Amino acid sequence: MKKWILIVVSVLVVGFVGYQWFSSKTSTQTASAQVRTAVVQKGKLEVKISGSGTVQPVTSEDIKSTIDNNEVDEVLAAAGENVKKGDELITFTDGSDPITAPAAGMISTISVAAGERVTSGQVVAHVTNYKDLQTVVQIDELDIPKIKNGQTVSLKVNAYPDQNYTGKVTAVAEEGTASNGVSTFDVTVHIDKPDNLKVGMSTEASILTASKENALYVPLDAIYSANNQKYVIVSSASTENQSSGTEQKTVKTGLANEDNVEITEGATKGDTVQLPQLATGSSSSSYTKGMMQGGGFGGGMSEMGGMNRTNRNWGGQGQTGGRSGN
Repeated sequence: MKKWILIVVSVLVVGFVGYQWFSSKTSTQTASAQVRTAVVQKGKLEVKISGSGTVQPVTSEDIKSTIDNNEVDEVLAAAGENVKKGDELITFTDGSDPITAPAAGMISTISVAAGERVTSGQVVAHVTNYKDLQTVVQIDELDIPKIKNGQTVSLKVNAYPDQNYTGKVTAVAEEGTASNGVSTFDVTVHIDKPDNLKVGMSTEASILTASKENALYVPLDAIYSANNQKYVIVSSASTENQSSGTEQKTVKTGLANEDNVEITEGATKGDTVQLPQLATGSSSSSYTKGMMQGGGFGGGMSEMGGMNRTNRNWGGQGQTGGRSGN
């Protein structure tokens, strides 16, 4: 009986040791498989700021009488009729100067008729130009200093998801609107070719604020930070005297968008840099949690440009809503 007990115990011990060895080996292989890397790229890096808004007409205004107590002789335009700037709209029986269209567009309303009298300042018609359109988008106050007239804008319209529209910034509001402690400013974008667009449609605008050709860049999470210095972990190739390993290189950064950051010093094109490891079975949220706990950037998300509202300028010129072009 004792012999059988010893045999059973031996089998259990051997099985347990074997299981531990196999589990350790599997864990090591899994951890090794989770090593993430990226290659230092060279190409065009663009920084964009995004905002949402609606399509509006450039011209939409009331037409008012400058004549007081004069009788209308003839109304020369009807609602729905297109007019040119300077076209006569209303004439008077006493020969006074007629009321003319202040801009090209469609007469949307006419509120007087022949034989009626008008007073100074009275609205007699309304003109709207539905062929000359713009969009007014709301931009966060932290991004407003980077918005300038003439900047190129890419537009997406919810009603036409497969079409791309372009435009240029034509105005930046001098006053913002505050809500829940955050201010936004209206930025007006003139739409180049507003084919099929209608007033009131929703838009998403990406304003190009910075662009650089032949920039060296890596993913944002390839940059680590410690002791007020930024660095990357470069995988070094094996040589006769040295096996493959890693090397920490101090770098300087430049432009940054929500995906990539420019490296101005410390790395070269083609370098393989390590990214933070992900735990087995984890998702991107695990990486975010680690960053928030102080890993990677030595301060979490607050060190990353374009990833939160409080630090849009990480790396010098970080923005939100950006994409890099390769």
